[in-house]
Amino acid sequence: MKKKVVIALGHRALGTTFPEQQVAVKNSAKVLADLVEAGCQLIITHSNAPQVGMIHTAMNEFAHFHTDYTGAPMSVCSAMSQGYIGYDIQNALREELLKRSITTPVSTILTQVLVDPYDEAMYHPVKVIGRYMTKEEALKEEEKGNYVVEETGGRYRRIVSAPKPLKIIEIDAINALVDAGQMVVACGGGGIPVMEQNHSLKGASAIIEKDYAAGKLAEMTDADVLLIITNDEFVDIDIHTDHPVSLGKITVSEAGEHIEKGQFGKAAMLPKIQASVDFVSQKAGREAIITNLEHALDAIEGKTGTVITQ
Repeated sequence: MKKKVVIALGHRALGTTFPEQQVAVKNSAKVLADLVEAGCQLIITHSNAPQVGMIHTAMNEFAHFHTDYTGAPMSVCSAMSQGYIGYDIQNALREELLKRSITTPVSTILTQVLVDPYDEAMYHPVKVIGRYMTKEEALKEEEKGNYVVEETGGRYRRIVSAPKPLKIIEIDAINALVDAGQMVVACGGGGIPVMEQNHSLKGASAIIEKDYAAGKLAEMTDADVLLIITNDEFVDIDIHTDHPVSLGKITVSEAGEHIEKGQFGKAAMLPKIQASVDFVSQKAGREAIITNLEHALDAIEGKTGTVITQ
């Protein structure tokens, strides 16, 4: 049987601008196709920080100069980023697979992810987003109930929360495609954050950390492996000392000890480690791997990378 792998692509795998992204996804598609040839059934997710920031800035700048229009909510910006990133990934991967005589379809699912409106993170926003504002514009945003942070030079920007994902709304559609042997791009950028209101889903002014969403996707698709792509071949600890240590194969318990010692940066590496621990802890036989794109295939084959097991 094929090994079911949820792979979370980071910023380097996508680039930032439109031209950069088209080049980056073609390179990433080669690695993804290598994994397919090695016997992996891929479920793909990805980051979107530069892209959603660009969209949010562009849409709100447009509304600023065209008063007949309103700014785009964060949920809409997240949906737009999923659409155009998924479009590039699925086309680049389809092309690479066909070059290798592999005809497996690749589809992007516009994915909503449920969050808790009472999540403690909602009251402590951490993600800076969007265009620079004057003090007057910032005050208007605060009057709407939005959070604003002041940066150097007296400029202001929106800051939004990063709640934990509770449930993937479109998981049945994702699993149906996976069960049919197809490849799926889903939960891009952590998914579109939504809150339940009776039978309605209301977009939340938030950004879900994509690593936690990747872990939830791996859990709800019953994946064998959560493969998180980052900048380095290994996760390092003691990085502020003269003797940093690269982690190879570690257990959930060992990872927990490193977390307690504050070995991982809160914004970058801690979500990757915590998502890995949560995923692996729920079922025997699972593993999580953290490495860079260049070593993804070797890591799946057990040759490198930081591997977390029970």
